[in-house]
Amino acid sequence: MFNSNKVVLYAALLGNLTIALVKFVAAYITNSSAMLSEAIHSVVDTLNEILLLYGMKKSQQPANAKHPFGYGRELYFWAFIVSLMVFTLGTIVSIYQGIQQVRHPEEMLNPNLNYIVLALAIVCEGSSWLVALKVFRQVKGQQGYFEAFRRSKDPTTFTVLFEDTAALCGLFIALIGIYLAHKLNIPELDGVASIFIGIVMAVSAILLARKTKDLLLGETADPQLHNNILLIAQEDIAVLSANGVLTEQMGAHQVLASLSLEFEDDLKSDEIEACVNRIEAKIKQIHPEIVALFIKPQTKKVWLERMKGRLE
Repeated sequence: MFNSNKVVLYAALLGNLTIALVKFVAAYITNSSAMLSEAIHSVVDTLNEILLLYGMKKSQQPANAKHPFGYGRELYFWAFIVSLMVFTLGTIVSIYQGIQQVRHPEEMLNPNLNYIVLALAIVCEGSSWLVALKVFRQVKGQQGYFEAFRRSKDPTTFTVLFEDTAALCGLFIALIGIYLAHKLNIPELDGVASIFIGIVMAVSAILLARKTKDLLLGETADPQLHNNILLIAQEDIAVLSANGVLTEQMGAHQVLASLSLEFEDDLKSDEIEACVNRIEAKIKQIHPEIVALFIKPQTKKVWLERMKGRLE
């Protein structure tokens, strides 16, 4: 999956870098505020892909004494920084630039150049968007798009898709704004388009920030993993009751799990140890993403009491 995500990131990086340079040239020649906002948008997206690639590389570092469960949250940290960059460098600058254009409008020069650049940008962003959508569809399976986004543990699967979706919306807004500003001879509309582009980026940034913040703080793992752990444990002949399991997502493909079991009363210590080893081996065979599994012997009554206290 990491390889697929790298393809998405590299495709988006190459496309955004090329588009950003062309947009800056067009914005300089035509005095278009909306085009300048789009150029800034592409620069931000380019930096975002670089940060995500860096976070992906750092997250794959092996565990050590300082980080015994690995570096999986490096990716979450950099994904959160990406959302902040979208808001600060993208949203604020675009809205500010739009307000300045509305307050002090400048006549647009050679608008046909803007149309050519926007058309090329739509083709490039659309291609990147299709690549990201294809990978996201493979990940989401039968889930709906919003449900897949809400349950996703890998920010690279949805961040680029969000960025490209916001970029396409921004491009069409810029196209409409530039066309109306030129056709109606109202240059202020170019600034209004820039403000709307900033708003689109703000919505994207807020959604990304909320999701990546939850991942960074430690979300529970996928419910299917939770159910599989309990099912495997309950099937072992030495287990009287698989009481429950607590999981925490440590990275895109790294999970920490704590399992509560009540063993049969007549078991000896070496039999309990053998049971624990069997359960751990079976679980990790199905879910290799589990970096650590802790098994705590306790009765179901004690487990329920502690869970009740945790929820109160």
